[in-house]
Amino acid sequence: MKKWQCMMSIGILTTSMAACSSEGSKELTNTEKPVINEGKKVVTLAMQVWPTAMQESNAFFKTVEKKFEEKNPDIDLQIQISEDYEKYKKTMNTALLSGKGPDIFEISSLPIDDYVSKKLLLNMDETMMKDKSLNTNDLQTNILDVLKQNGGLYAMPLGFSLRAFIGDGDILKNTNVDDKKWTWKEFEKVSKKLGESGKERRYALANDPPELLLQELVVDKYAELVDHSTKKAKFDSLFFVGMMQQIKKMYDNKVMTSEPADIGKQMFYSTLLQSPADLINGQHQFFSNPKLLQKPEQAGGARIITASQFAIQAKSSVKEEAWKVIAFLLSDEGQSLQGRQGFSLLKSVNERQLNDIQNQVKSGKYKLPDGKAPKVSDEEFTQFKQFISTANNYSKADGKVISIIGDESRSFFSEQKSAEEVAKLIQNKATTFLNE
Repeated sequence: MKKWQCMMSIGILTTSMAACSSEGSKELTNTEKPVINEGKKVVTLAMQVWPTAMQESNAFFKTVEKKFEEKNPDIDLQIQISEDYEKYKKTMNTALLSGKGPDIFEISSLPIDDYVSKKLLLNMDETMMKDKSLNTNDLQTNILDVLKQNGGLYAMPLGFSLRAFIGDGDILKNTNVDDKKWTWKEFEKVSKKLGESGKERRYALANDPPELLLQELVVDKYAELVDHSTKKAKFDSLFFVGMMQQIKKMYDNKVMTSEPADIGKQMFYSTLLQSPADLINGQHQFFSNPKLLQKPEQAGGARIITASQFAIQAKSSVKEEAWKVIAFLLSDEGQSLQGRQGFSLLKSVNERQLNDIQNQVKSGKYKLPDGKAPKVSDEEFTQFKQFISTANNYSKADGKVISIIGDESRSFFSEQKSAEEVAKLIQNKATTFLNE
């Protein structure tokens, strides 16, 4: 067994990071890396993680490497991790376009649309259907289906998180809310009425500035505002201008506030649920009687967030072996490994974890982070399972575009510029970026 390596560039590996081993650098481009190493076929996997997650990622992928090679003794899996986002992006893109680079690579920060159109990626959908070792009926196909492009699956996540909108069930029972159909205008009206109905003023949302809410709504509606295939944006549209104005109105009318608000002073939360346990902990930290809702103007199920997605090079000389790595990560063993982030891509793993939590809740053994025992009905656990299985919204929002929106919209919310001026500025900057 080898050699834990951290990737600083496509061709040159360095041992300067504390997390890396000290076995020296090696050339690992697609054309120069050894196809055979000590009688084993070499498969390289490259990925980028944030520095704060480096230690955790190292531990998880060391386990992946060990477990995979135990099951596949004829394959030498070499994993390379980079913590330099910009360098990873630049060097990976250059290498892939020239037919070099690793066999498997993390693709979240790369232009997957361009790679698919240039036929640089393996269609894993076809490979997966032929693999008899996988129980495809157990896969969360609602997640994989929304990741497909041009009829194929070219990027595979290890897990997923879900964006949830949570309301205070105790106060909501006093009103007739159809969250499957409500608009932001209706949300404003309901929130204003409920917020002023008690002894203390309550806000719909608090703690976050208006530009943060705008960024979240743009992520939700990204496909309506940006067309990556044509590299065109629509931020100078009446639709986007109206979105900014609606948000500002809710803050001006004190329906929402950017000021801190203690738990109990806020009626709704938009939060990220990253595991079955979060369906309990993530909701009950806000309310004793939380209620899962659809966000205003949200069509379909919850929005899906994938922390990482892996692709296989179409030109790799070890495509079959590379797929075995992906298949292992999709297996019950791979999906159950400690340290894997997010909900599982296997229905059985998610259900097993939820059933275990449900039994603990019934027996009174389950405790929230604050030590309290939550009250969760069997009906809610049924709803949780449905929440996972019906999630079908996925946004291809580019982080740079979202950053531009946050930076430029502040001048509108602080009344320094008009909505139209800001929209035009965002449109120009986003268009320039999309066409770089």
